[in-house]
Amino acid sequence: MRCSHAVDDKRVLRTGVWTARASRPAVDREADGALLASHATDLLALAAEPDPTVAAYAGVAEEPPTRQLLDALIRHGARVILPVVIDDQEALDWAPYEEWEALATVRWGLLEPTTPTLGPSTIDAAALVVVPALGVDRQGNRLGRGKGFYDRTLARVPDRSRRIAVVYAGEIFDRVPHEPHDEPVGWALTPEGLIELG
Repeated sequence: MRCSHAVDDKRVLRTGVWTARASRPAVDREADGALLASHATDLLALAAEPDPTVAAYAGVAEEPPTRQLLDALIRHGARVILPVVIDDQEALDWAPYEEWEALATVRWGLLEPTTPTLGPSTIDAAALVVVPALGVDRQGNRLGRGKGFYDRTLARVPDRSRRIAVVYAGEIFDRVPHEPHDEPVGWALTPEGLIELG
């Protein structure tokens, strides 16, 4: 059963974060993308294995820009896979990321690979899972867009130290409203660096 207070609180917080992100100057967003990419080696150090598979995503609209980060991960030897939405009620499918120009715009303005999908279970072998978020708190609770795709996906990744949310530093809160189905993360990646949570 969903708690109406938590749902309402999430709605208010989402609106505030989207408003703040929308007011961010384009020049700052470009710099943010370069800073996120500069932490690629720190991120890969969390994998503790050579040439790891990293499940990530293509940042769109007001999200922190991940294009340079994806390319940096590949340059450092990672295999990068990106999500593909197959069904609204199912876990995400995955496909290899090759280059930004090969991504296609799909529902909700998302960018997805056009390469063949690998199946939802591909996430099980990912050393790291880098997910979007509108905010996190110090305990690792994550605020998503509300569709539940990443909660269903993260449920397949029991080790929360492999789960990383990408946010701006000002989106790390003392408390994020959450419900029992919400899956926490172990780290936040911001343009300023990695921050351990929980």
